[in-house]
Amino acid sequence: MATCNSSSEGLPPVAEPAVEGEPHLPVGRELAEANRFAYAALCGISLSQLFPEPEQSSFCTEFVAGLVKWLELPGAVLPTMTAFANGLGGEGADVFAAILLKDPILKDDPLVIIQDLLSFSLQDGCYDARARVLICHMTSLFRVPVGELDLLEETFLESLKETKEEESETAEASRKKKENRRKWKRYLLIGLATVGGGTVIGVTGGLAAPLVAAGAATIIGSAGAAALGSVAGIAVLTSLFGAAGAGLTGYKMKKRVGAIEEFTFLPLTEGRQLHITIAITGWLASGKYRTFSAPWAALARSREQYCLAWEAKYLMELGNALETILSGLANMVAQEALKYTVLSGIVAALTWPASLLTVANVIDNPWGVCLHRSAEVGKHLAHILLSRQQGRRPVTLIGFSLGARVIYFCLQEMAQEKVYPCGFFQGCNTRCF
Repeated sequence: MATCNSSSEGLPPVAEPAVEGEPHLPVGRELAEANRFAYAALCGISLSQLFPEPEQSSFCTEFVAGLVKWLELPGAVLPTMTAFANGLGGEGADVFAAILLKDPILKDDPLVIIQDLLSFSLQDGCYDARARVLICHMTSLFRVPVGELDLLEETFLESLKETKEEESETAEASRKKKENRRKWKRYLLIGLATVGGGTVIGVTGGLAAPLVAAGAATIIGSAGAAALGSVAGIAVLTSLFGAAGAGLTGYKMKKRVGAIEEFTFLPLTEGRQLHITIAITGWLASGKYRTFSAPWAALARSREQYCLAWEAKYLMELGNALETILSGLANMVAQEALKYTVLSGIVAALTWPASLLTVANVIDNPWGVCLHRSAEVGKHLAHILLSRQQGRRPVTLIGFSLGARVIYFCLQEMAQEKVYPCGFFQGCNTRCF
């Protein structure tokens, strides 16, 4: 298969768009039928291993059914694939992987399969977190570096952002006229700040969307690009990245919600990615860690990362209380050490500081206030994610201390709303200390 180098240095090669009039199929359909069977079977077995819970059975079954259709396999194989997805035949995974790698189309480059699986997962504009977990598992199975997947996802975005075609003067005038009429509506819907942070789809408007979508041909071929250029395709891209592509950058709490006074997403990175990370700080302190972003300076889970700024006033009070306690404990340790020196008599005559005798009072009030507010913030975060402000993309939540508590109540609220969080979150990493 012909390939071309991406304009971004270090990005993996992607399939060339087909020339006009040339039929172009997804890579998976170009495999021999036996290898397509192995491809679908490997995905089914992997899903059963990754998501063995009974409540995940319907997702696994629907996924392999869609993949069978995507690969244009005979309908007669569907019961077999369903059995694989339900946990039967797991011992054959290595055999299917070996068969697949022998296909001449792959040319010993399993990244081609990862590319096809990514295209399949994005076709309806919803990048389910479980689909990305499967893709990550496949990259590991084929010994493809995880960074290659990130680069592949970035290539998809770059193809949308960097492809430019000159519009005719008539089209240019028509586009500007329509943009002026729609501008007031965009401002009402997502705010001025959001217009600056939106994706190309949101900024250029519907008329230019087919031109933008043409860049997707480098990833999914001419047939897929034609679909993206349609009205339905524009809706797919909007669904994937959120309203007008603004995502979380466009959200800011306009008024007080219950006991919450502050709730804002702050960008940690400038990139855009098909999956995002939200970091939640547990407390603030004077000095180096006085900002929400400071603890996450070395975070590198995604090229699109945010930190949640919430209730700074109360988190700073908590941090100050913790510093007071730690300072007092240091004094206690020093005095205990002096008891074993010639100064022991002097130390014995000293009284303990009053702040240490009332240590419970120092921490009790700020801690209690933050406990309550972290629960409310977690519930509010759940509703923000359920409203798909981030688009239909996988989310990774990371938090420590009260940030971990925010995540806990976020997941609990989603469960109470009868929404199973697994399709939203690729991972939730918490540290309670």
